[in-house]
Amino acid sequence: MKHTFSQRVAPYVEVELTNAKRARSAGDTQQEFSHLERAHVLGQESTYWHVKVHLMMLAWAIRNRSFRETLGQAFRIVGAATKTVFGLVPQGNTGGANVSPFKKMPIAPELATLIQKAKSGV
Repeated sequence: MKHTFSQRVAPYVEVELTNAKRARSAGDTQQEFSHLERAHVLGQESTYWHVKVHLMMLAWAIRNRSFRETLGQAFRIVGAATKTVFGLVPQGNTGGANVSPFKKMPIAPELATLIQKAKSGV
């Protein structure tokens, strides 16, 4: 059976989501968001992971009473749900409201390696 990118990238995204949960449990909200950003970079070419990570960022924003981030995530969830399938994602974008949702950004080398592994199926 041929696995999709979404299935192959899942373990890498889930590591970051687990790390985000650990940071949240430790009360480190900035580290939590940093892991959500890494999960976003890894999964943004998958509609499932792209939307899921933005929903988790929205939950982070609400918990942390960040009005700006809440609005930004609401906008990004719509974009992720409707544009990802067409490949309309700015690669490397970390997904937070602190950056334009249209800005391409450099991808950290270790994340780029994982994305390539997921794309190639190796």
